[in-house]
Amino acid sequence: MISAAAFIEPLRAQGYSQFAGVPCSYLKPFINYVISDPALDYLGACSEGEAVGLSMGAHLAGRKTVTMCQNSGLGNMVNPLTSLNFPFRIPTLLITTWRGQPGVPDEPQHEQMGQITHRLLETMDIPWRPFPDTEAAIAPVIAQALASMEERSRPFALVMAKDSVAPHKLAAPPPLQRPACATRFWPDTQACLNRTQALELVLGALTGDEALIATTGMTSRELFSLADRANHLYVVGGMGTASAIGLGLAHALPRQRVVVIDGDGAALMKLGTLATVGFYQPKNLLHVILDNESHDSTGGQQTVSGSTQFAAVAAAASYRHAAAAAAPADVLAALGELRESEGPSLLHIKILKGSPKDIGRPTLKPHEVKERFMAFLRGRPS
Repeated sequence: MISAAAFIEPLRAQGYSQFAGVPCSYLKPFINYVISDPALDYLGACSEGEAVGLSMGAHLAGRKTVTMCQNSGLGNMVNPLTSLNFPFRIPTLLITTWRGQPGVPDEPQHEQMGQITHRLLETMDIPWRPFPDTEAAIAPVIAQALASMEERSRPFALVMAKDSVAPHKLAAPPPLQRPACATRFWPDTQACLNRTQALELVLGALTGDEALIATTGMTSRELFSLADRANHLYVVGGMGTASAIGLGLAHALPRQRVVVIDGDGAALMKLGTLATVGFYQPKNLLHVILDNESHDSTGGQQTVSGSTQFAAVAAAASYRHAAAAAAPADVLAALGELRESEGPSLLHIKILKGSPKDIGRPTLKPHEVKERFMAFLRGRPS
């Protein structure tokens, strides 16, 4: 058994200060140590897949990241780890617990995952080693993990068995204070714009120095066809993760304006991220949801967004500003107002179904888009 400090302090010396994840009892002392140190940064996620997105956003900002979860949550991570971290070449030190370890009594829901945890990591082409439980093992394990991430630009996992880390007391969190939301709903929310027209309005209302993150599917494809720019990140995988990436980036670079363009299906898939955004209050984040009540990229099947008021959800989740619009004049008025307001802000735009025929796809590879995007961020004032 080791102390949390014995592992975290060598990581800190290597530049690691950004942590994200979902707790597990095995991780409790580890997470408590991070939360209790004001020089370390921990973002608690609503789901493990969201935590991967938070870490990706922080990585884009130049942070070295640690992503933590119970091994039961690895299932929630499979999509972003394989469709984002792999093609975009995003490293993160992944610490997963080993609940259900054969021979160690545990709850029945952990039995199968305990048997397949290591094979699941190997199937995802993520190298792994046991989490060190002696101080002598810490330096070699960290060195191997850092060397692998440096060489491959992809995650490396440590699998933490029970009682690997000694208890650490959690410092009391500060009182929770959240501002009231200034919510404005326009009366006419009947869709009259197609996605291309809505994207044109968004681009026209921005100054051009924002970091713009577009969700997977037709949104990224149409944005690329309209205007391919260095400040655009096309999230071509990880459906539902764009908002978490935006939050991770906005949190790491609080002076950089960040705009996330989401779709209704993607936003619904990770609706908990709205609560995470509302909790952490990134003042520099504008979240736009283009809602045509359908999965356009897969044939137009209906989503459940017709009964969902995204602006009301954002208001309930403590976004500072939330609005819904559909008419061009209302969309422009909302964009102008929210662009100048302190975030987090959300604009829900109802749009028409359908996409242009023979719409193209981003011609740059995901890792090339990432590298160009990071270069844009490095060139911005700190």
